[in-house]
Amino acid sequence: MTSGGRKDLQADCANCFGLCCVALPFARSADFAVDKAAGQACSHLRSDFRCGIHERLRDRGYPGCTVFDCFGAGQKVSQVTFGGTDWRRAPESARAMFEVFPVMRQLHELLRYVAEVLDLAAARPVHKELRRALARIDGLTRGSAEAVTALDVNALRGEVNPLLLRASELVRARVPGRGKDHRGADLMGAKLSGAGLRGASLRGALLVAADLSGADLRDADLIGADLRDADLRGADLTGALFLTQAQLDAARGDAATVLSPGLSRPAHW
Repeated sequence: MTSGGRKDLQADCANCFGLCCVALPFARSADFAVDKAAGQACSHLRSDFRCGIHERLRDRGYPGCTVFDCFGAGQKVSQVTFGGTDWRRAPESARAMFEVFPVMRQLHELLRYVAEVLDLAAARPVHKELRRALARIDGLTRGSAEAVTALDVNALRGEVNPLLLRASELVRARVPGRGKDHRGADLMGAKLSGAGLRGASLRGALLVAADLSGADLRDADLIGADLRDADLRGADLTGALFLTQAQLDAARGDAATVLSPGLSRPAHW
């Protein structure tokens, strides 16, 4: 699904100071070619804050970068929290900027989920509470770097998640029959080709390398589901709830995979 059409919840790298390439650490693995500490700029980050190997990330051993989504947190920190002054011109701000970025990303992820549900008519019974939550979180994202960094995001998630769950239940209740409950299930490598998972709850499910080819995932709740290397060839994901671009980018699919408007078919498919 989409983020309610809000462009501020979509990454705008042109207005970001390459924060994901500096603030976050990564370890040498199948996802990253080298080790990098938090606060250390990636060797491929250019002076204009663009990636020097962006078009060749997978070939150069950085598939982990291709599946990262800041949900617009990068430009919020760069242009709002720090008023457009980058960490190179003002090195004294670097530490605070790098500390606030991962917290802001979590806030923007919550905003993205809430905004999505506010577009769904079936979730109208919880729209009032969700609009309040949206306004509150949006206000928090506009606080000072110190205020944002000090937030208890886990507590905030604890307040918002029940609303998202209720919205999910309202939407999935329209699906004929009872959607299967695989919440938090370990389905790593599971053989689910052609499975009828319409309206199922796959919240937080481990679906790494699962075979979901040709599966019916319409209106399924996929919030937090790990879809790394999952086979989505020919699967129908129409109306899938809380499905993010990053989840799709981490999976495998093809021209026959059906997606909702607002989501893009990854180039590597």
